[in-house]
Parts: sequence; C-alpha cells; structure tokens
Amino acid sequence: MTAQPPAVPIQGTTRLYAVLGDPVAQVQAPALINPLLAALHRDAVVVPVHARPSHLETVVRGLRHVRNLDGMFVTVPHKVAVRHLADRCGTTVDIVGSANVLRREADGGWLAENFDGSGFVAGLVAAGHDPKGSRVALVGTGGAGSAVAAALLAAGADRLHLYDTDAAKLDALAARLDAHWPGRVHAMNGPRPGDVDIAVNATPLGLTAHDPLPFPLEQLPPGCVVADIIMKPRETRLLREAAARGHRVHHGIHMLEGQLNSYRDFFDLR
Repeated sequence: MTAQPPAVPIQGTTRLYAVLGDPVAQVQAPALINPLLAALHRDAVVVPVHARPSHLETVVRGLRHVRNLDGMFVTVPHKVAVRHLADRCGTTVDIVGSANVLRREADGGWLAENFDGSGFVAGLVAAGHDPKGSRVALVGTGGAGSAVAAALLAAGADRLHLYDTDAAKLDALAARLDAHWPGRVHAMNGPRPGDVDIAVNATPLGLTAHDPLPFPLEQLPPGCVVADIIMKPRETRLLREAAARGHRVHHGIHMLEGQLNSYRDFFDLR
C-alpha cells in the first residue's frame, strides 16, 4: 500500500480553494487535490461550497473579498453561469462558453479557464482510447459537455455527433465548434448514438440510482467505448449496463485525474 502524505494542518496562514456546486456531495476535487497539496508541502486546502444557482452571483462576488482564497473549482450546474462572473476568460472558455476553474489575479479579479475537455481527453488517451480519427457521439452540451466536445475535436476526432434536450443550446455550440472545426460537427435529433467508436454521457443522468439512461445502448457497435463524466458514483447505471453488453467503459474520475497537471500549472502549485 502506498503511504499517503501527512495532512497539512489548517491554520491562520492556510490558503483556500473552493469547489462550487449544487449538489457538492459528489465532488472529488478535495480527495484528489488535497493530497497533492500535502505532498507539495503547500499550506492550502480545497473545500466544497454548496451554492444554489440563485445564490451563485452573490457567492462568487462575496468570495472575491476573502483575502486568503486563491481560486475556485466549478462543477454542476454552474459552469456556464460562472463564466459571466469572471473578469477575464481564457481562449477555451470563449470557444465553449463555460468555465470550471477561476484564479484570483494580482488585481483581485477572476480569470476563468476550462480544463474539463483537455482532462477528459488526457484520461481517454491514458486508458488507451485515443480519439484521433474516431467517430464520437456526445450527449449533453452543458458546461462540461461543451468543453469535452471542443477537446475531442482538437484531439483529432473525425466526426462528432452532439445531442442535447435544449435545442437552442445544442445549435449554438455546434455553430461555435463548426467555426473552428468545419464539417466535423453534426447535431443529432435525438439521444441515439449509432455507429460510433466512442459514446460519451456528459449529462447529469446517473448521479442517482433511479436516473434513466442518457442514451440507449442497443445500437452501439461491438468494441465501442462508453464513457461517463460522472465521478460519483463511479459505476453509473450506464457503465454497468454497457459493461454487461461487452463494451469497454471509461469512468468519470479519469477526467479529473487528467486535469491535475493543468491545475498545477494554472495555480502555480510547485
């Protein structure tokens, strides 16, 4: 068994990072990043902050005045909304329209970035599922899904089929992506992935045990990789049923694991 680094005691000098979400019981960032901070001997801690959508602006504006708070990680359902509360945005945020991390700048303003997509692709590649040249279907074009869509195209996916129950959101994302990767993005008229190499759930369906499947599995070809971005539970209903059908499955936690180096660079955690 690998020894875990000792926990850094929380004291008056401790720097803070918040994880904003609704709910927050499922967030995995504290469990992955706090051991990293301890190993680096950083006097810092990541804590979950449960913020309702109606209170998000108040929370973000208020946290600006917490002088020992250096940044925020952002999860469901705030990734699109928080982008509009940032003072400056990285290029990826401008393309996908969502952010999953905010960093306090020297002037006190928030810089927004999104590493969901790059983290997801890094996780895929590490697991042996390189999307280059592949046909991919992605259901759910919210904050994380939009970032994953862009990253898959940037990684060389040959065709990307998208679906969302919100037709306006779907069409807007498809148009933004087509401006950068013309001819490779196709909107589906229903959550029905067909002959694809990778099928991705980027919806919240699977957070609870009684959720329906985000898309049917019957038409997926043998050998198709079925991926979920949900991190907790690890084994969503989608992944259990896909594995039972003989598909290779890819767990949501790999997306966060794939982001760790990006977080280290973004927050200068050395």
